[in-house]
Amino acid sequence: MLKSLKQRFSRIDGLFILTVVVPTALAIIYFGFMASDVYVSESRIVVRSPERPSVASSSGIGSLLQGVGFARASEDSYSVQDYVMSRDALKALNERIGLDRKYADPKVDPISRFAGIDPDNSFEALHEYYQKMVRMQTDSASSISTLTVRAFSAKDAYEANRILLEKSEELVNRLNERGRGDLLRYAQAEVATAAAKAKEAAVQLSAYRNSKSVLDPEKQAGVQMQQVAKLQDELIATSVQLAQLRTSTPGNSQIPALVSRARTLRDEIAKETAKATGGQQSLADKFADYQRLALDAEFANKQLGSALTSLEMARNEVQRQQVYLERIAQPSLADVAQEPHRVRNIIATLLLGMIAWGILSMLVAGVREHKG
Repeated sequence: MLKSLKQRFSRIDGLFILTVVVPTALAIIYFGFMASDVYVSESRIVVRSPERPSVASSSGIGSLLQGVGFARASEDSYSVQDYVMSRDALKALNERIGLDRKYADPKVDPISRFAGIDPDNSFEALHEYYQKMVRMQTDSASSISTLTVRAFSAKDAYEANRILLEKSEELVNRLNERGRGDLLRYAQAEVATAAAKAKEAAVQLSAYRNSKSVLDPEKQAGVQMQQVAKLQDELIATSVQLAQLRTSTPGNSQIPALVSRARTLRDEIAKETAKATGGQQSLADKFADYQRLALDAEFANKQLGSALTSLEMARNEVQRQQVYLERIAQPSLADVAQEPHRVRNIIATLLLGMIAWGILSMLVAGVREHKG
């Protein structure tokens, strides 16, 4: 039995060497003597926008206190994050500090450096490598973004982090400028459109007045009907006087004059009434078209007033910053290398090798017993 166990362990020694000894030895050689130091620079930022006053606190001290507050701008935070990880940010770093050359420095060990083992030194390959060396994460609860840059010298990591923050601030300012310009252009276009409509409506109303020789049919009709009412009052008084004379003194010499006056008043009443309500040239006939044109002109003027108010609000809005990028923690300059974790990586390699050896040894033993 002892001999059988001895033979079994002797068969497994090769597997132990392959899964434990060799990987651990390679880890000791690489992490202990070859792996280049990696320095980490970290910074924290938050992107915020001025908080808009609510309707409930749009006046008084509530508006004052709320107007100076800030609201989170999570969408802009993600925009900054996307930019930091983009090819444009990498190009800017290459132009400013030659990050591609620093990552591909021959002094860096072949496994860690860019285009070391893999000879592909294209920009796409560099961008993939860059995304492993640079990280930006945003906390959804606090909206604080943490930018982490890894490089093979403390200065390179610090400079890359600082430049990325500068470019992010430029991006936020560019978004501000574009938003301001778009807002102002839109408001100005609305004013121009409303002004053109108001002018057109006023021209049409003026042309109608000139063509129909009317200023305001409603007011003019009111004047006409007042005149008709006065004439009717005079006609009634004349008719009453005429009736009294015919009853009391049928031969009175004033009767013919009163009859003539009553006839004249009736004709005048009919004439004035026709001007107000009768025929195609009456004020009543002109009222519908005039009212439509007047309403169009009034509506166009209200639109113009609203557009002018919006333009004034837009001008006030563009005077202040829309989005702010605040640095909570400036880029750090590392004193010592934070990576690689040499001892931890060697121990992890040993433990993983032991686990693999244990599993494979049991499988090999089982297979051999099954065959035996």
